[in-house]
Amino acid sequence: MRVLKPLYSAGEKLIDRILCVAGAVLFSQAPEFMQQYLQRLGGHLAEARRQLAQFEDIARQAGRTLQELAAQYATNADPTVVGMGRLMSETETRVNALSASEAALRDASVWERPFVFLRHLDSEIASGTAGVFKPAVPTTIEGTLYALMGVVVILVAYHGVLAPLARRLCRGSDTKPKAKLA
Repeated sequence: MRVLKPLYSAGEKLIDRILCVAGAVLFSQAPEFMQQYLQRLGGHLAEARRQLAQFEDIARQAGRTLQELAAQYATNADPTVVGMGRLMSETETRVNALSASEAALRDASVWERPFVFLRHLDSEIASGTAGVFKPAVPTTIEGTLYALMGVVVILVAYHGVLAPLARRLCRGSDTKPKAKLA
């Protein structure tokens, strides 16, 4: 282990720099992921609104509100009609939830956005976004702030946890138990 100590000392600064770059690159992708998520969220919202508008047209043609028509369908003996009423209600609920999420994300400040994003995260949309995510070079103030946060987080983790642990391991291997003289 004594051989590892000089190697570790020589490489520590290089490791530090590599981790800084990795942290900056990794964290700078957060705004881009949120942007792509927001675009995907908007697509889901537009489709849900289109479907809701169709249901509302059907209700209007029947001389009812959507809620009245869904309630009437819910009491029908035919399970298919009951399912259609449930779909109408769920579509309305989905439009409201997606609208609230989109508005919250669009209106959030740079500092609030990650917390708002996590609070309103739709796992299905996030999974779809991750599946087609394309990294981008951050050219915004927000991207730069996230890159700087990445550098800080990685440096704190490295110098606060990993480096002291590695030093302790290197130091611990240098001390061998001394033989007792008889």
